[in-house]
Amino acid sequence: MLLIPQPNPEGLRLLISLCPLTHWAWLWIVCGLITAGSAFLRIGRDRYGFVAALIPPTVWAISYTSAVVTGEFARGGFLAIWYLTSHVGVIMWAATVPEYSVPHPRPARRGKGP
Repeated sequence: MLLIPQPNPEGLRLLISLCPLTHWAWLWIVCGLITAGSAFLRIGRDRYGFVAALIPPTVWAISYTSAVVTGEFARGGFLAIWYLTSHVGVIMWAATVPEYSVPHPRPARRGKGP
């Protein structure tokens, strides 16, 4: 949507009324970069990555839900459910993986060569 923006995509009228679709494309990109950068942080410090990952699909789900409620795009309900389950739901589940189930790095041995 950043390189070839669609003039009037169905179900996204709420978003387009706030700002151009290219701005929303940048939201996906920036949140994706924050999420990717957070993947390299220690467990417990990566929460901002999970929050950033939740923002774009939640915004899209809200827009599609709004389109259903206003009667603009009846099939938007399926898209809203898809974003809420396959994106938001999976991200929220991944954020709850207990720390003890992730292997801890072993301390480096001192004085021993490879």
